[in-house]
Amino acid sequence: MTRLGETLAAYQARDPAARSKLEIFLLYPGVHATIYHRIAHFLYCHNLKFLARLVSQWSRFWTGIEIHPGAKIGRRFVIDHGMGIVIGETAEVGDDCLIYHGVTLGGTGKDQGKRHPTLGNNVMVSTGAKVLGPFKVGDGARIAANAVVLKEIPPNATAVGVPARVVRIAGEKVDYATTVDQIHVTDPVQKELQALSSRLEFLEKLMDEESRRSNA
Repeated sequence: MTRLGETLAAYQARDPAARSKLEIFLLYPGVHATIYHRIAHFLYCHNLKFLARLVSQWSRFWTGIEIHPGAKIGRRFVIDHGMGIVIGETAEVGDDCLIYHGVTLGGTGKDQGKRHPTLGNNVMVSTGAKVLGPFKVGDGARIAANAVVLKEIPPNATAVGVPARVVRIAGEKVDYATTVDQIHVTDPVQKELQALSSRLEFLEKLMDEESRRSNA
């Protein structure tokens, strides 16, 4: 009950639309998925893997959120909306993490044993992001919407793009309950394309000048 109370309080802190703990408990699919996962993980750890998968599949059908029974989920885990989330068997999620809909914590298909990512504490993974592989996303890191993360992210870093690159590392801890910002981030791919466009424009002007000199 203590963990459930912590989770409901975390939802209230992070979701401005949440009006009461009772509403969150009865109507939020992320809470239901977490509760089902606690049951499935208990069964999985006691070698009742068929029953564990049965509970997991029921949760997937009921909530639209698929969490493998073997995944390890920390305290005060918040799933915002949640539809389309997939969390793999060897994934680990730390305390106070926030995950949005369409997120995948998956594998690349080439790893054995530990195949899925580990999220540290206070990690935010935004809408549609894919974190693929057996590496760690450090404490306090932020993954921007639709990013594809294929390598380790240091603590307190912001990663954006496809593939994701670190564009900022904060020097202090951030309270994501009040400062979630998925918009004002720099896309390194866009910056590189702008640089290439400027270079191409410069070369075209240079060629035009040489052409005019030759015809003079």
